[in-house]
Amino acid sequence: MDKNKIYEIIDHLRPTFEVASRYVWENPELGGSEEKASAYYRRLLQESGFAIHDVPDMPYAFYAEYGAGKPVIGIMGEYDALPGLSQKPCAAKEAVVEGGPGHGCGHNLLGAGAATAAIALKDIVEQEGLAGTIRFYGCPEEELLCGKVKMVSKGCFDDVDFAITWHPMSHTLVWDGAALANITARFYFTGISSHAGAAPEKGRSALDAVELMNVGVNYLREHVIDKARIHYTTNAGGTPPNIVPPNADSWYYIRAPRMEDVKEIFERVKKCAEGAAMMTETEVKVVLENGCCEIRPHHSFADLVQENLEACPRPEYTEEELDFARKIQGTLDPAAVARDSALLGTSNEAPIMPKAGRRDLYLDLPLTASTDGGDVSYVAPMHMFAAACWPAGVNPHTWQAAAINGTTLGEKGAMYAAKVLAATVYDLLTKPDVAAAITKEFEDSKDPNYSPLV
Repeated sequence: MDKNKIYEIIDHLRPTFEVASRYVWENPELGGSEEKASAYYRRLLQESGFAIHDVPDMPYAFYAEYGAGKPVIGIMGEYDALPGLSQKPCAAKEAVVEGGPGHGCGHNLLGAGAATAAIALKDIVEQEGLAGTIRFYGCPEEELLCGKVKMVSKGCFDDVDFAITWHPMSHTLVWDGAALANITARFYFTGISSHAGAAPEKGRSALDAVELMNVGVNYLREHVIDKARIHYTTNAGGTPPNIVPPNADSWYYIRAPRMEDVKEIFERVKKCAEGAAMMTETEVKVVLENGCCEIRPHHSFADLVQENLEACPRPEYTEEELDFARKIQGTLDPAAVARDSALLGTSNEAPIMPKAGRRDLYLDLPLTASTDGGDVSYVAPMHMFAAACWPAGVNPHTWQAAAINGTTLGEKGAMYAAKVLAATVYDLLTKPDVAAAITKEFEDSKDPNYSPLV
């Protein structure tokens, strides 16, 4: 089938995509509570001819399957939102619900684009009588960095031959060796309450322990590898100042390029916590909630995706959409916009990245965040690419991204991503030599000692 025909099929499904994306954007749900979004996608895929499979003990996870035999190709979709990022689709910070969740990472676009590609591929497989199995994976809890890790641990990807996904960003490129490994842990300190004015000597402050731990970790930062990142939030349960806080905790994310680095740093962070407890005569309980691995690069897979990124025609934008993009940029640091514009080849007249970036652009734009999709790359060849949905200067987890994700500006980038997804999967179905090369690269570099950290 000519790739232009694939693009036409995706274009024909635009109403399906738009309804899905807007429904999820208008009904944002935090990770672990994606009841509406998961139900919506289950119904959409079932009505489109897919068989739905549940995941044990994960009510908002599923996979939808069409076809038979090999290869089994999984297209991964996400749909969880972020706390505190409720936002109207406008160029000013204005919440729909004050303090409510919102789609500041574009998972409404991500899931809808992935589902649209899966439905298109079902039609293509039917038309051409192709062998193979198409799956759409409904993946919850990505923002908690654990949904896909849990699904991997339950064997959901054991028979998958290839997996692919994408993410909205301000650029279009392959991520060939990106995303940091991560451990999520909480440190619960318990002390002794007392009147802070009348008898402070009788108290043992859990909050003091939290603060001392954080000071220790701040000194530790100088003595870990350069690419490691350690960040935290704290909580003392709203204890008023006239009470020595008996309970307080820190919530830590520890990131590094490899999981083995993360584990080593985590042990040192634990020592900071233990030292803080000793200094304050409190007790500490360490809870390792979950961890996700880095994305293992599969260069031949990235090469295939790069070809399709370059071949797929870029969206065309109306002047109204471009004006909205410029207004969004006007809310950002001008120096940051200028820097990103120079790197991405954009301008005031064309603020959206005009075409796929050079093959090694990911070196200048490394994905130093984390994703639970990294664990999938340990059990099957997997690739995640970025598609430009936002103008230069916009980053995920911001109100600016949340605003754009509810507009046609973001939707056009997601439709482009759906075309790239469908075209790439079509190549895997019809080009056995390309598929075999990707499989060989994966097998040659496979880690026999991998196990999901859940």
